[in-house]
Amino acid sequence: MRVLIVVAAVIVVIIGTPAAQAQSRPATQASCNLPQTAGILQQQLVPGKAQRTYRLFVPPGYDGRTAIPLVLELHGSGGTSAGQARTSGFDDVAAREGFAVASLQADGGRWNVPIDNNRVDDVAYVSDVIDHVAARMCIDQTRVYATGFSGGGRMSSLLGCRLNARIAAIAPVSGLRWPGPCEGRSIPVLTFHGLADPQNPYDGKAANRGAEWLESVPDALAGWGKHNGCRGDVILDDPAGPLSTMNYAGCREGAEVRMIRIDGLGHTWTKKEIDTTGAMWQFFKSHRLRQ
Repeated sequence: MRVLIVVAAVIVVIIGTPAAQAQSRPATQASCNLPQTAGILQQQLVPGKAQRTYRLFVPPGYDGRTAIPLVLELHGSGGTSAGQARTSGFDDVAAREGFAVASLQADGGRWNVPIDNNRVDDVAYVSDVIDHVAARMCIDQTRVYATGFSGGGRMSSLLGCRLNARIAAIAPVSGLRWPGPCEGRSIPVLTFHGLADPQNPYDGKAANRGAEWLESVPDALAGWGKHNGCRGDVILDDPAGPLSTMNYAGCREGAEVRMIRIDGLGHTWTKKEIDTTGAMWQFFKSHRLRQ
């Protein structure tokens, strides 16, 4: 019952400089005739080369003509695209709701965040994946969303900054960061974090792990609140039980900034205290890019 109450509350309340070529791309495809077999497809960005790959889920009933949303999900450090798909269960939600899921794969299992110019460009990779999917499926490019767990959460935070002209909303899990300064539009943010997370501590200040580990989750949330032009201080709703929320009100263009905190939860994508994936999809589907 607790899960149902919080998911319902989310539904009720929620109702970096991009590259020049990304800014100029059309938000939607004028017409589609892109049939695709339903199910799981392994994709390679450059045929014949073992450069970058991703896992694509095509929902049953996809007809090749109706534009559908796309969710990008990013695994945690050391993980895989298949492992993240199992963790989130987004395929099941996508099959019911009729959207595509691209589960991305980091080079060497670790995302380039914070950005190291000597490593592969993961922001460009994500933009290329969006293009690659849109060339093969009828995708509503005003409804492309990004999420990720842990290191993938930090990377999806970066995407909210650098690709906010292409991504309608982000929802990092156990890894929210404020990678500012960021230019561009306000972007809706929903994040989930366990208060007992030892890997990405809620209060930050993780010793001997670099500057990115000093930022607390509330400070990261505040960074997004400021970027989105939200009014006033953060609002805490902390009823009895393990779930509480922090959110900023009055954000520009309805770009909500919200965190769901789970007392006693460690470093995990939970489906027990709250249906993380289900609540996330309710958030995503209430936001789209303005044309």
